[in-house]
Amino acid sequence: MELQLSRRALLAGGAVMLSRALPTQAADEKAGQPKLKVSIFSKHLQFLAGEELAKAAAEIGFDGITVTVRKGGHVEPERVRQDLPPLVRIIRQHGMEVPAIMTDIVDVQTPYTEDILKTMEQLGIRNYHWGNLRYAEDQSYDVQLDQLKSRVAKLAVLNSQFKVCGQYHIESGAGRVGSAVLDLYIILKGLDGKAVAVNYDLYHAVEAGGGGSWINSFRTLSPYVRCVALGDFDWGKDASGAWHSQLKPLGDGIVPLPQFFTMLAESGFSGLLELHVEYRLGGETDTKGTGVVDREAVYSGLKRDLRKVHEYQVQAHL
Repeated sequence: MELQLSRRALLAGGAVMLSRALPTQAADEKAGQPKLKVSIFSKHLQFLAGEELAKAAAEIGFDGITVTVRKGGHVEPERVRQDLPPLVRIIRQHGMEVPAIMTDIVDVQTPYTEDILKTMEQLGIRNYHWGNLRYAEDQSYDVQLDQLKSRVAKLAVLNSQFKVCGQYHIESGAGRVGSAVLDLYIILKGLDGKAVAVNYDLYHAVEAGGGGSWINSFRTLSPYVRCVALGDFDWGKDASGAWHSQLKPLGDGIVPLPQFFTMLAESGFSGLLELHVEYRLGGETDTKGTGVVDREAVYSGLKRDLRKVHEYQVQAHL
């Protein structure tokens, strides 16, 4: 009898210990997995369409596709009503989402803007990337910033009407609004962050804010960052001896990715990660994919960079 009781007690105790250990083990396993979803910018698979596009992105391992709805993209703006719904349906059938689209929208005057936003609303797509605002050289920046704020405010109202968020895509370069990054803070401050926000392109931000000033700009702008575009580069000279940024596979350049992912986690970021692979993967010569010599090289490069993103995510618990 005592032996039976001892066995029962032992079994009961073991069950309790097992029940306590399992959640911890599950939590540990979950902690080793990426939490945020990663989307591929469809420009890098421009040589594929429809079923082929969706199948390739799914097999590589992406959670979604940021579809180009712009001139020369997967969907032409004037055909957004006809062509975006079937493409989104195909992508979703392959277990992925269309978390955002990339557009040519500059402001409310851009042709087909309302068609694009209305179609997004109907499809349940809540985010789009816009930008390419530029400064005029013959006007002072302070006057232009006031004018830009007014233009963006009108776009915010239109976005709210269709329940979508326009995320300004940062690009470096002289004359580009957002290259300094902090100018976007001035423009967006006080506007509805659910209607207008930022797609923070890390490569462009670091290129424009070398020496660490990008850290200050990110921390200032982080409340408005809803999406992060990931890329890498190094500095090098061209044949004439002029210095230029040279795009690299993720982790092979000078962009401090581990540091950035830590900062991203500390900021409480919970949005979308978007892979932008601007370096030549398989010999492609333009955004339409003309001249692609090796599709498998493209897929291999995308898989490699996606693995790197996942590694940085796990390290930063993102």
